[in-house]
Formats: sequence, structure tokens, C-alpha cells
Amino acid sequence: MVAAAREWERHLVEIETGLPPDAAADARPRPEYDPMTQTMAAREKAKAAELTAAGSKTGVRTVQRMRARYRDQGLWGLVDTRSARAAKPTGHVDERVVTAAATVVAAQIGTSTGTRSRAIRQIRELLDDEHGPGVVELPSQATCYRLLEVLSKGRHTFGSAVTRRQTASKPPRPYTATTAARPGEQVQLDATPLDVMAVMDDGVIGRAELVLSIDIATRTICSGVLRPVGAKAVDAALLLARATVPEPMRPGWDQALAMAASRFPHQRLVALDARMAMAAAKPVIVPDTVVIDHGKVFLSEVFLRAADTLGISVQPAHQQTATDKSIVERTFASINTLFCQHVAGYTGRDVTRRGTDVVERAVWSLPELQELFDEWVICGWQTRPHEGLRHPFNPDQATSPNDAYAALVAAAGYVPVALTGEDYIELLPADWRAITDTGIQIEYRTYNSAELRQWARQSSGVTAKGGRWEVHYDPYDVSRVWVRNHHGQGWIIAPWTHYTVVGQPFADFTWRASRKIARAARCRRHQRDGRRGDPRGAAAPRGNRPRRRPGVGAHPHCP
Repeated sequence: MVAAAREWERHLVEIETGLPPDAAADARPRPEYDPMTQTMAAREKAKAAELTAAGSKTGVRTVQRMRARYRDQGLWGLVDTRSARAAKPTGHVDERVVTAAATVVAAQIGTSTGTRSRAIRQIRELLDDEHGPGVVELPSQATCYRLLEVLSKGRHTFGSAVTRRQTASKPPRPYTATTAARPGEQVQLDATPLDVMAVMDDGVIGRAELVLSIDIATRTICSGVLRPVGAKAVDAALLLARATVPEPMRPGWDQALAMAASRFPHQRLVALDARMAMAAAKPVIVPDTVVIDHGKVFLSEVFLRAADTLGISVQPAHQQTATDKSIVERTFASINTLFCQHVAGYTGRDVTRRGTDVVERAVWSLPELQELFDEWVICGWQTRPHEGLRHPFNPDQATSPNDAYAALVAAAGYVPVALTGEDYIELLPADWRAITDTGIQIEYRTYNSAELRQWARQSSGVTAKGGRWEVHYDPYDVSRVWVRNHHGQGWIIAPWTHYTVVGQPFADFTWRASRKIARAARCRRHQRDGRRGDPRGAAAPRGNRPRRRPGVGAHPHCP
């Protein structure tokens, strides 16, 4: 295009001055272009004839038009812009059709994924509603397909519904990195089901749920708690408690995992906190601010009270905005590929990647899986270079979470948080109960002790609670509860009266499963006894048997 424009410039200059721009100093104009003897019209006519004779058919009007463009725009006016002209993405389709198609594509965000033929039908209906039946003609099917392809590009309109919603929820503002200058400045929390089957305490095979906290400055996994799917508020509270204390070395762990063998300033940390002497090589990070979503677990009174007890600020993320805690969301994906897929009982991230014998391969109990995860965090995550930890002045070198912490703790310092047994009890969920002669009842379990018996039928003195007593309990260990002594100090420990019969750790969900099994057995017994005493039982004619409404059992307590 530039060469053609330069060639036109050479011809036009010769028309104007009689000489081309590259003529020698002593050159004389050709007779047909001599301004002294030929008029401008004659020179234009001669140039048109010359170009036509050279093989490029050119009229006088074309020469005049190019002269005018060169006079107004210079060399740019001689450029053939037809090849550089940007075509409309939607082509020559009627703008009314384009508007209707854009509306239909935008409406697919929250609906189930359909086909393009459904979208074309919706476009037709929308055009008829807005402009009248048949007023706006719809293009051919091929053109409609191309139009939908242009309008839905990058929006996953006809792909995964989950990806489509996630794409639509992305903020329009420019993306900026989430940064923190010191450990604990911002910690992100979230919970998600883990892609691993585990053996629960009641013997049932099910997926575990991981409640996780990760530090932004160092990408350290501060703590992770594995529980059956359906995490409770106490899990989130214990997550904070575990993050603020050193991770102890476990029996069987290699000494290479100890903090003394790491790059941490171990001696200085031991001088500040004696618990560091036997700690594993994982940083202890006390959060200043935690970012949470709007799940009931994190907005519960138990979690908010635990955060307040530890002096931690809680910052809820915007609703339906995963980018507010994108780092913890991405960490879950890393855990899936770096840890879960190497564990027996791995399910794959969706059903299309799931094996046929996942349940049979599940061999790890939940406590065993928790210990495996804790060990992997120390030896597999904390020492692995993280792509998000690159120094601006040295971006070609990725840093591990432990190295990032060792560098930042020297500048930010370390303040130990000593959690006592009473602090742990304060983090547990609480309820208010009256103390009767038989003790305290929670979920049909009775708790009593000699010390608690002294306060039977007495008021706690808390008038706002009707004289009831504050009771704290652990949903994962129902063997005892803690009753606050409102007339003195400390706690009254009340064991479960039937715990000696059980004789092993008993969680709240195990108790619920046992009640469900017992209720089902009682129903079967009532149904069996009813058939034995009913003269119109199996021997009775079919038409004379008692009829029941659908969904109603033979006993009021039967499902």
C-alpha cells in the first residue's frame, strides 16, 4: 500500500511541477507536462493516458480525485484504505436482529445450556414481540449461526453453565494482584469438598470437606481441617486456633520436617516461643484480617466470637465474587492435583473422570487422612516454589512459602499467641440450658457430674437467658460438655452419662447415625408385630387388606 501511494505521489508531483520528485537537478519537463506550455487539464489528460498505456486503466476523473486527496491529506490520502478497512463483526445483518441476538445471548447466563437452534427460535420470538410478526426478516440459518458465534465468543453461551456464570461474574475493572507486605496481614478462608473418599467414624464411605486458611504474603497454608461434608462453625473456629499455634512433630515424621532443620531463624523463634523447639517446619502466622465468604459456617456466632477472642478482623467478600478470595480458590485446585490424586480413594474432579472402584479403594479414615494432609503441607507445599511468590526485582526466581516467610519474619517480627485450655473451650459452640436433677440434656444426651449436681434447679443469675447456664460442647467429641460457673470462676466439666457404654470416641454425627439406625429397627419391629396380630395379614384377600395413604408408615415414628 505504501509503495502504491509513493508511486501516485510521483505522478501527481510531475503533473503539478512538470518534474517527478526524483528528477536530476538539470532535468527538463517532458513536453506534455511542461507547465509553461500545457494547461492543468491537458497535463491531467496526458497522465491518465500514460497510466492507461502502462496497463493501469485510469480516467481523468481518477487523476483529479487523487490530486484533491493529496492536496488535503498528503501521502495518507493516496493510500488505498479498502484493504485496511475494519469490517463489522456482525457483517451486514440487520441491526434489529443483532440487538435481539445480543439480548438472547445475555439471557443465557443463568439458564441451563441449550443449543444454537433454541437461541435462534428465541431471537425470532423476540423480534416478533418487539416489531410485530414477520416485520423483521431473519437471516439464513448459517448467518444466524455465524452471528451467534461472534456474539457469544468468550462467554461460553453454549458450553459449561458453571464456566458461563463464572465468566459473567468477573468484575469489569482492571485486574490487580492481591498483595500483602507481612505475614498475617491478610488470610483467606474457604471450605470445599475434597475429591477423596474416606472412611468416616461411623464406617460410612463419604467425601471429606476441607476447611482451609492461606496467608497471602507467603502463600503458607496456615491450617487445614478435614471434616465430613457439611462443616460446622466449630471447624472454622478451630481453623483459627490451629493457625495461631506451632504445628507439633508427629511420631514417625522424619526429622527433616522439623523446624530446626529448616531455613527459619529457629533459635530466635525458640527464644520467643518455647513451643517452637519441637515444632514442625511450618510458619506460625497470626492473622490480622481474614477474608471469608457468606457461608453460614463463617458468619456464625461461634466463628465471629472466636475471631474476636483472638483479635482478628473479619472481612466478608462481596457476594458472588470469587475474585475477592481468588488465592484460596486457586489453592484448592493445586491441592487437588498435588495431593488428592495421589491418595487412595481419589474421585476425580467430576463424574467424567471418576473410576468405577472409587469406594472400594477408600482405605483411609478421616483422622488418618488429616495426618497425611498435615504431613504433605509441610514437606510438599511449604518447600515447593510457588509461582505467585516472585520478587518484582527478580521475577525469574520463584520462592517457596517457607523461604518467603523466613525473609519476611525478619522484618515483620513474630509475636507468640499462647492458647490455653480455657481459650479452646471459649472457641467451641455454646448453648444455654437449665440444670435439672438429672443434669443437662443436649440432643437427647444427658450430661451430669457431682459438681454439676450441686447447682441443680438453681439459676445462673443471667436474667437475659432466663437463669439458664452457658454450656460449651464439641460436636466431634460428645463425651463431655463444659458449663460456665456463673457464680465463681472456671468451668464445670460434665461427662456424658452413657459414655462408659460406648467406650470410644463418639462424634455428634455418629450419634445421629446411631439414632437413625435404631429408629429404623424399631419401625421394622412395629411393622412385623402388626402383621402378626392382624388377622387380615398375608392370608387375607388382597381387596380386604388395610390401605394406607402413600408415604404414611405403619407406625407414627416410622419413615
